[in-house]
Amino acid sequence: MYSEDTIAAPATAVGDGGVAIIRMSGSLSKSILNSCFVPFSPVKELSSHYLYYGHIHNTNGCVVDEVMAVLMRGPKSFTREDVAEIHCHGGSVVVSQILDLLIEHGARLASPGEFTYRAFLNGRIDLTRAEAIIDLIRSRSEGAARIASSQLQGKLYRTLNQFNNTLLDLLSHVEADIDFPEEDIDPKAFDSITLQVRHLLHDVEHLLSTFNSGRVLREGVSVLIFGRPNVGKSSLLNALLGESRAIVTDVAGTTRDTLEESVLFDGLPLRLIDTAGVRHTEDVVEVEGVNRAKAKIDTADLVLLVVDGHKGITPDDRLALSLTQHVPCLLVVNKSDLPPAPLDHHFHTLPQVKVSVHSGAGIEDLRANIKNLLVDEKALEGPESFLLSDRRHYQSLLRCRDCLNAFLCNASHDLPPELLAVDLREAVSRLGEITGETTPDDVLDRIFSRFCIGK
Repeated sequence: MYSEDTIAAPATAVGDGGVAIIRMSGSLSKSILNSCFVPFSPVKELSSHYLYYGHIHNTNGCVVDEVMAVLMRGPKSFTREDVAEIHCHGGSVVVSQILDLLIEHGARLASPGEFTYRAFLNGRIDLTRAEAIIDLIRSRSEGAARIASSQLQGKLYRTLNQFNNTLLDLLSHVEADIDFPEEDIDPKAFDSITLQVRHLLHDVEHLLSTFNSGRVLREGVSVLIFGRPNVGKSSLLNALLGESRAIVTDVAGTTRDTLEESVLFDGLPLRLIDTAGVRHTEDVVEVEGVNRAKAKIDTADLVLLVVDGHKGITPDDRLALSLTQHVPCLLVVNKSDLPPAPLDHHFHTLPQVKVSVHSGAGIEDLRANIKNLLVDEKALEGPESFLLSDRRHYQSLLRCRDCLNAFLCNASHDLPPELLAVDLREAVSRLGEITGETTPDDVLDRIFSRFCIGK
């Protein structure tokens, strides 16, 4: 993707608006800007990082637009190259005219994410910060934005850099034994190396343990409302949404298909899925609805198993329970405003919340329980706390953990230092995949292809 060309692209969204920004980066940015921008107050040379008012002129000398322009000389710019921005009126025709003019003077249209890619290649940001930019732009909730902002500030990079420095220090001691075999490593010194690897392994596993909470905040979660017919599943969906979305009647089996709606619970993006009631039935349409409900279980992050707390447990309730044994499940005991019936002892092992979808009692407790089951809020406490949220980061860190475990296993069997050094080098490489030092080019291309043109 990267070349020495000067690139240009709109940095603001396509469409009519009050203001649009067109960005350039590269060695010709200054000369291209000078060729088409005329300041209102003539100056001998544009100073870096100053905003100038003036006009854009085309090659015939005609005014294209009244603009503000700024030149940012490298390396004090986002890409560490010379960067120029033109702040013009936000009409699509005006933007196209100015962009065509810049290309006519020697720039080319930037590829998606090319500005950020240049910032990465020029050492302005590491790969985790580059990925945080697009994550922040695409955040669907406050929780996702908070994670992306923390990553953009370098919290993940600093943590991984500490891991990397520890590994390199330990590797230097092991390789010293390889280079100078006549001077055996002191057994106490080797015990210290092993102990440090164990401490590092503990820190890596702690970071890995935050992934589920981070993934939930970043990607959102699927919450399946499940149970036998006529226990209040559709009414519960409506109560959680705060609007009447699902059809509710006293007739069992009203819901014949899945119904999905998105909602935010205190910054947590959820996809709520209402399903057909699970029961033994001969109705062909209802059977298909039940089968679809069962199929959704495997894709759910959490199942809300709804039972009628007034009428008590039935064989169909037990059938629904048996289908949810392999997924996280929260028991929702509905109709808490009516005299309760005893629950079957099989249901006592599940965390439970009592609600009344009729009166609204317990709905806020249910929301809180859903979030507590999905997100560990304590993981975000402290100025340097961070949640791992990206699957690519998670997979590479898992492989790093495997390398550390392999080192400890091989060390316990007194394997030669050459093999132990391989384990540590591989662990360093896996960390480098996350921060960008050892990331394959095809992975880099996939990452930056997610960006919009102009970022």
